[in-house]
Amino acid sequence: MIGVVTNAGFDMYPYYRPYFETEAPEIRVVAPENVERPEQVSFVFTFQPAEDAFAPYPNLRAIFSAGAGTDAIMACPSRPEGVPVFRVEDDDQALQMAGYAAFHVHWHHRHMALYLARQRERVWQREITRLSPAHKRVGILGFGHMGRAIARGLMALGYPVAGYSRSAPQPPEPGMRHFREGQLDAFLAETDILINVLPLTDQTRGMIDEAFLRKLPHGAALIQMGRGGQVDEAALLRLLDEGHLCGATLDVFETEPLPADSPLWAHPDVVITPHVASIPEPTFVVRGIRDRMRALGGG
Repeated sequence: MIGVVTNAGFDMYPYYRPYFETEAPEIRVVAPENVERPEQVSFVFTFQPAEDAFAPYPNLRAIFSAGAGTDAIMACPSRPEGVPVFRVEDDDQALQMAGYAAFHVHWHHRHMALYLARQRERVWQREITRLSPAHKRVGILGFGHMGRAIARGLMALGYPVAGYSRSAPQPPEPGMRHFREGQLDAFLAETDILINVLPLTDQTRGMIDEAFLRKLPHGAALIQMGRGGQVDEAALLRLLDEGHLCGATLDVFETEPLPADSPLWAHPDVVITPHVASIPEPTFVVRGIRDRMRALGGG
């Protein structure tokens, strides 16, 4: 079986090739320039494909994303209709997301930015009220594999957790409330810390705008782990400056890398990380591709 590894911006081929050799020896992966017989290529493995990335291969059986997001693949003009697109979905990546979310929920709940500022000023002053997790209602926007892992981790720490998704998850997660399509306003009104893990779609692009953020309670916080393009960054800054929001953690952005002149960098209530909420382990990614191709009968 032959697979093509291609990506715009970062050359994934030399990085992933040794893992295919170890974990999936029945699969031979090649870079696009080394394909001798395009009709023999069974799958393409990518994250940010070039516009013509899929055009040379008439017999594709699958397309694999190197991450949880597939928006760049779905928007690619050469993506063939009818060929399934699979994203990374493994327990290790979900645990990474859960750990990231728990850290930043704790950061905003327990005033860590304030303590860092006081440390710089050598001020010994404590916040001693509302420290129990019971005081912070966490809402997870998007409830798939990642959202469920995040919810379980936060409930284990004692936080009341609710989830919002277009349809009720199957099965429902015990111990939490589930909101469905048509109940978004009610969900936001009961969310003190909002965690977004939605994919980027036509419906979610620009979704988290000023009107959306104002539906959160005064003093709420945002943890943005979804996709760039979902949050109106200018509106977010306005609501932070007004005090309607107490803080934000941002891992994904409309433009990446985040431009050096972005005011987000210097805002005292914003935590910025460079798209690292989870980084799929290559061993698990390759095993997932191997197992999926076997299930498709591509062995």
